[in-house]
Amino acid sequence: MTESFHRSGGYENPYQGQQQAPVNPEWPPPPAYAPAQAPHPKKRGRGPFALIAAVAIVAAAIGGGTAYGIQELTGNDTVASSSTSTNVVPSSQKGTVAGVAKAVSPSIVEISATSNAGSSTGSGVIITSGGEIVTNNHVVSGASQIKATTNDGKSYTAKVVGTDSKKDLALIKLENASGLKAATLGDSAGIQVGDQVVAIGSPEGLSGTVTSGIISALDRDVTVPTEENQGQGQGQGDEWPFEFGGRQFNGDTGSDTTTYKALQTDASLNPGNSGGALIDMNGNIIGINSAMYSPAGQASSSSAAGSVGLGFSIPINTVKADLAKLRAGSTD
Repeated sequence: MTESFHRSGGYENPYQGQQQAPVNPEWPPPPAYAPAQAPHPKKRGRGPFALIAAVAIVAAAIGGGTAYGIQELTGNDTVASSSTSTNVVPSSQKGTVAGVAKAVSPSIVEISATSNAGSSTGSGVIITSGGEIVTNNHVVSGASQIKATTNDGKSYTAKVVGTDSKKDLALIKLENASGLKAATLGDSAGIQVGDQVVAIGSPEGLSGTVTSGIISALDRDVTVPTEENQGQGQGQGDEWPFEFGGRQFNGDTGSDTTTYKALQTDASLNPGNSGGALIDMNGNIIGINSAMYSPAGQASSSSAAGSVGLGFSIPINTVKADLAKLRAGSTD
């Protein structure tokens, strides 16, 4: 120590006689030794983990675009899924039917299926850039040949990956397809009665037809047949029979049926819309159109065909929950 203690109780200044700056008696005495300095932290390299963590933070901030962001970075054929209300439509056209149609139409295909019982036309929704497509089971059930035509007119041969007749869902895969625009799957749990919606499909083979309406009701019990080929070659326009409210529409559903909860919409749906998209005003897919009442099914003349504003869609959350099963090739 540099200080020595006098009996008088004071400290002897070792620097006595040297000129010093005045000392404020209220200031604390200087430390007996220089305070130790904290070691400098080691710099860590910004390796792959740091990059992934940064991407995860940015993706989380973006919200529903997380799956799409990971797909672009990793190159994986990942389904673009939104747990929130992702804005697929450009802000300048947000909330407009035209904006939804422009943003989502490239993700909708027309499907032509041929079987021993005849042929049918339906629609499908592209869910991966490599050509995975969700449609109705009744559109492709029993088909020996399937062709899909994209919004830009390109035609592909498709194969069935898996089907689920109990939910009237099927997953098909286009051959030699890449770089397709995948739709964003939304969250049907947040849908409310009165919400505006847009439907895109190929009614009567008219590809890319756009109609609009509202959600008319939720959780409707819709009963459809599960037999092979039941939906193909069903008279004029390939009407798909279904049962609702104790009544049968578009013909006889038969004895082997299944019932699922559906979204009801008054957006105009006609034969050929089956498997197409029901979309919210932000451009998210909220349902797969599956059943619609066509008066032609109740009359002998196709002149009576047309939409009466009674259509049903399989909620997209049901589809997302079934994807793993469909990819595994399930036929139950």
